[in-house]
Amino acid sequence: MASSLSPAFAYTVVYVKDVAKSVAFYAKAFGHNVRRLDESHRWGELESGQTTIAFTPVHQHETDGLTGAVQIPESGKNRQPIEVCFAYADVDAAYKVRA
Repeated sequence: MASSLSPAFAYTVVYVKDVAKSVAFYAKAFGHNVRRLDESHRWGELESGQTTIAFTPVHQHETDGLTGAVQIPESGKNRQPIEVCFAYADVDAAYKVRA
């Protein structure tokens, strides 16, 4: 188990053309249970042990971390097809140690 100052691998987010079809395919292919598929089909999750495999549309825009406003990525480049996310039990303490 990671300490509150060490990140834990929390999510792999896969950007896909069709969230519902991708969730169904990977659930069947790997035998994972579907944890969540929202009604808009813009977010889906599979249970995969201590981490979550999540799916969202490839055209999904980013949100501003402070305001939550939807924005187009500043770089103008296409995002990578996979995003790896880490979680801290105590974000403030971990930031203070690394700052």
